[in-house]
Amino acid sequence: MLAAELQAHGVDLSFAPVLDVDCGASSVIGDRALHSDPTAVAELARALVQGFRQAGMSGVGKHFPGHGHVRADSHFEVPVDERAYAEMEASDLLPFRRLIGAGLGGIMPAHVIYPRVDGRPAGFSPVWLKRVLRNDLGFDGIVFSDDLSMEGASVAGGVIERAQAALAAGCDMVLVCNNPQAVDELQAGFDYSMPAVALARLARMHGRQHAESMVKLREDARYAQALHAIAGIGARDGELPLSS
Repeated sequence: MLAAELQAHGVDLSFAPVLDVDCGASSVIGDRALHSDPTAVAELARALVQGFRQAGMSGVGKHFPGHGHVRADSHFEVPVDERAYAEMEASDLLPFRRLIGAGLGGIMPAHVIYPRVDGRPAGFSPVWLKRVLRNDLGFDGIVFSDDLSMEGASVAGGVIERAQAALAAGCDMVLVCNNPQAVDELQAGFDYSMPAVALARLARMHGRQHAESMVKLREDARYAQALHAIAGIGARDGELPLSS
């Protein structure tokens, strides 16, 4: 339903699912996480991405390698996660590993510093993006930066320096959100041509042909079936059914 409705409005990409594990600590992740158990996160996210794929859309998992253990909000602060890599590998990395194996199309790194691995935020770290994500986990999809206008990205300098650092670390595309002035500055001051390998990764994420409108979508039998299934979830649990 999510993917089909987005595509009916001309959008063929969603920056979902959140793969962070809800540890009860993060002020910004919270109920954006699917679960507190990494195995449950992986299974729920896999089902969500499978649904995206059935509707002709790819997904983007975030925030690699895991944002759920830090209280600070990277929109306003520079979060630091002091855990060792082995601890993260046993929990936070599990959903990413499982979803990469299931063909996840994109990943977004966190504006979080993990000093026991690297002194740079993950989105500016070739250790995390090239060595761990590409080499160790075998990810071959698109890496999108998180929003470079967030405070968590400020350690890299101005918006041009942030974009340069993210791309040098291993991002394929950078995002600048909610800051039109920074977008203008980046476009005027930074000339970048996407490498062929990144263009090929991006081409694999393009959504397939979709319904031209919500009116057409409502005539799709699979969409009607999805609505019906979701409407019955609460009823099966002994609660009032969701409205369709």
